[in-house]
Amino acid sequence: MSAENPEAEEVVAKSNLSEMREMSKKAAWSVSSCKPGNGVHLLRDDNIDTYWQSDGAQPHLVNIQFQRKVKLQLLVLYVDYKHDESYTPNKISIRVGNGFRDLK
Repeated sequence: MSAENPEAEEVVAKSNLSEMREMSKKAAWSVSSCKPGNGVHLLRDDNIDTYWQSDGAQPHLVNIQFQRKVKLQLLVLYVDYKHDESYTPNKISIRVGNGFRDLK
């Protein structure tokens, strides 16, 4: 957890992680584009040395779709500016909705 975001650290500290379930396997993951060999599967492979890399114009999108509504309490993203400053996002937007047309 980044020391630059004490609010996020506080949320994690207050969360009872033992009572939470890992939900990413229940979702369909897709991306706006990817370079060959750097596809969506690398977002979830638990290896910080691998990564998804977009191959298209901005914005670069990661879409996570569940079959039914779910309540997420915690979303964890690993980004490493020191490792790759040219491709690390400087802004991340998280939007939710019932479908692509009503994301807020």
